[in-house]
Amino acid sequence: MNGTNLCYDICMKTLARFIQSKRDEMGFTQKGLAVAANISVNIVEEIEAGKELFLPVTIRQALAKALKCEPDEIKALEKDIASDIVSPEIIESLKQLILNGAGGLKCPKCGAPLDTRVARMYDLEDNLILHPKAHCTKCPFQIHS
Repeated sequence: MNGTNLCYDICMKTLARFIQSKRDEMGFTQKGLAVAANISVNIVEEIEAGKELFLPVTIRQALAKALKCEPDEIKALEKDIASDIVSPEIIESLKQLILNGAGGLKCPKCGAPLDTRVARMYDLEDNLILHPKAHCTKCPFQIHS
C-alpha cells in the first residue's frame, strides 16, 4: 500500500471525513444535507471542519437517516476525549519550543504540521507576557494559554 492510500484510510476514519464522504456519495451539498437531516447548515459545516467531535443523539440519528447509514457508524467515529489527551509534559515542551522560535513542529496527535505563533500580551502592571499558541493544520489539536 502506498503512502497516499494509507493517508486516505487514516483520514477516512475521522467523523469529519466520514460525513463529507457520505454526503458526497448521496450527492448533497452541505446545505442539502442540512435540509435532508432537518439540522442547521452551521452544524454540518462545524462537523466537516472537525470542530464538532461529539454529536447529540438527535443529530446523529438525523444525519444517519439522511446519509442512509447506521447511527452507530457515526458514533464510532466520535472522539472519546479521555483517550485523546496529550500529556502535560508534551504540551509544556511544545510551548517552550514555540517560545524559543523553533520551526517545523509537528502535531503530537496526528503528526501534521503545527501553525504556531507567540501572542504578546501585557499584565496589569504593563509587563510583557509571551503566550505560545499553536493549532494543527489537520486535526483539532491546539495549544492556547
